[in-house]
Amino acid sequence: MKPNAIIFADLSTYTPKTTMAFYENIFGWRYYKDYDYYVAYKGDKDVVGLYETPEKFKQMRMPHFWMTYIQVNNIERTVAKARELGGIIEMEQTIEGLGKVALIRDPQGAGFTIYEGDHLKSTRTEGEANTLIWNELHVSDAKNTIPFYESIFDWTFIKTSSDHYKIYTQNDKHIADALQIPNDYKGKYEYWVCTFGVRDLKTTKQNILDHGGSLVIDEGERILLTDNSGQAFFYIQEV
Repeated sequence: MKPNAIIFADLSTYTPKTTMAFYENIFGWRYYKDYDYYVAYKGDKDVVGLYETPEKFKQMRMPHFWMTYIQVNNIERTVAKARELGGIIEMEQTIEGLGKVALIRDPQGAGFTIYEGDHLKSTRTEGEANTLIWNELHVSDAKNTIPFYESIFDWTFIKTSSDHYKIYTQNDKHIADALQIPNDYKGKYEYWVCTFGVRDLKTTKQNILDHGGSLVIDEGERILLTDNSGQAFFYIQEV
């Protein structure tokens, strides 16, 4: 087990069938159903998950979103600490055959899932095309968010510029990044963003646009887009 490591991501969507078709066209994945959950495969390797947004979140008009998973050693202890520090626990349950999960929102509202168990293996790669390769936190006020993550995960945030932080584990592994972005640029939501590796940035970008996705910003070495929902943000980066 690798405690406090980012290991997985899945997508909450109102429209599973049309959303799966989008990502199959973009990344060449194939989805297989497991009860009410779908797992995307690249060949015989699982990559990410997908599920239909629960009704209570639809009633709240929660947007489609990519969710970052963080593995922990003790989910009850992590949940208690998160609640103590101002986090909101949206869901906590034990799933037979998988382990324990909890969906948490940090004090600024960014959601992530913690996982305790050995069944779910890390699917994040160091730079393989059409896989999850990186995760990044976008917040409007870093100083009010950083203490939360440093306390519950024993992470360290190292400031590298006025708006950029590198996130390190206790073992000094660079695990993610955080960006402070004003709401008038970022939008009203705080969120974790997934980055997927691609072979050809320009071709993949055009393919996304052709299949109903939209461009948020082209940063040169990577591009932030939405899928065909117009809401679920993700980066693509050439590998």
